[in-house]
Amino acid sequence: MKVLVIGLGGVTNGGKTTLSEKLKKMFPNCDVISQDDFFKPESEVETDERGFKLYDVLDALYMDEMVKSIRNWMKSPASSGVVTEGPQNTCDNLKNTDDVYILIVEGFLLYNYEPLNELWNRRYFLTLPYEECKRRRSTRVYQPADTLGYFDGHVWPMYLKYKNELEENASNIVYLDGTRSQEELLSYVYSDIIQELKKLREENQQFAA
Repeated sequence: MKVLVIGLGGVTNGGKTTLSEKLKKMFPNCDVISQDDFFKPESEVETDERGFKLYDVLDALYMDEMVKSIRNWMKSPASSGVVTEGPQNTCDNLKNTDDVYILIVEGFLLYNYEPLNELWNRRYFLTLPYEECKRRRSTRVYQPADTLGYFDGHVWPMYLKYKNELEENASNIVYLDGTRSQEELLSYVYSDIIQELKKLREENQQFAA
């Protein structure tokens, strides 16, 4: 049994959740873990001198728990509740991949935490320009709600900070333009994961030989 761990990270409101859920439906033996499920309760999230809750930092998340959840899935993906049936019209690309389990991890701070970086087979990072990101963010309802100036004062600066860290220190990250249509993004990432599956299949065949 082989596992493929895919990271789908990037900017807030970049389309990570939508893309990951669509990919889940396209692959057999595919599951999704969302970083948003590991936020600390509001009472444990720090507040800065401006009154902003500091949600867009690693300290706002139970990162150790997240790593543990991913590692537990990797040890026993078949018992994770993952749906084993693939798409009804399984294409040739997906044949002979029944023994491969795919985990898509989606979130806004995936690649700045070293224990996670040991786990990825493939990493994607969605980007958006400032104006488009702010526009999309304004249409969403958060709990707690964004306060006046929160996007400009905390969300966007933290995104730029962590993105700059990646560009300086990380390699093998595929950057995706979040202004492209969902169909384009889905087609690109799907095809790319198919290539990863082919590599795994070839490795399996070489090992078997």
